Amino acid sequence: MSREIRVIVIGAHPDEPDIYAGGLAALYAEQGHRVKFLSLTDGRCGHYSVGGDELVATRKAEAAEAARRLGIDEYAVLDTPDGELLPTIAVRNEVIRQIRLWRADIVVSFHPDGGAHPDNRYAGRVVGDAVPFVAKTPNAVPDAPALTQPPVVLLMPDYSLKSRYRCDIAIDIGPALEKKLLACDAHATQFYEFTPWQAGFLHEVPTESWENKKAFLLKHWGEFINASDEMRQALISGYGEQAAQLVRYAEPFEIADYGRRPSAEEWPELFPMLGRAAAQ
Repeated sequence: MSREIRVIVIGAHPDEPDIYAGGLAALYAEQGHRVKFLSLTDGRCGHYSVGGDELVATRKAEAAEAARRLGIDEYAVLDTPDGELLPTIAVRNEVIRQIRLWRADIVVSFHPDGGAHPDNRYAGRVVGDAVPFVAKTPNAVPDAPALTQPPVVLLMPDYSLKSRYRCDIAIDIGPALEKKLLACDAHATQFYEFTPWQAGFLHEVPTESWENKKAFLLKHWGEFINASDEMRQALISGYGEQAAQLVRYAEPFEIADYGRRPSAEEWPELFPMLGRAAAQ
């Protein structure tokens, strides 16, 4: 390992970092790099029969178990009530603080320009507003030391924005698929209860073997896991044409215009899981 890479993945709710970037996170952690997940809300809206502080406590415990399964360092859940996230100065300053205190080289979050869920939309916006202040601006949020250079920002393709995102980099998560699925499994309230209830397939939730649970997760969340046509060119750029054809599971990311774009020399250092330097 040439140097330690520090990554923070910022979602609106507990479980989003896992489903959008759990494979990426596990791959970094396996190589000895440092990864933190951060949820900007407490997830208290995420059930049909349990709520309030009981659900918040459950979801925090699920997040901690997901972090253990992924092998990452930390999974923080902030106290903003689920459904009430706004891109206020106070939230922006907390995001600046979180990025700085983690000393992030890479920030992963939602797109700032839209999204069907308001919490996801505002999460992307507040991260986009925070990043210009995290480096070389010591008088902003002075209790957290400013970074010496801006982080690289990767945007997760919130699937309500799928037609608008640009796949700049795609990561083969096949080697980390089991860990990603186990992290999703840890968020039982979401993957086996709330979403199946909302979407009308609660009767399909398996109660037996892990193999059945894996098949269930792959069936209903395949768009967050399976390699797809829009990722193909990025996979070729990152792994070479022959290897790219063999990739079955991948996570796509757009490099945010408001973050720092890595130089050609930095690609293999920042993204050591790639087979070769990705195209610029």
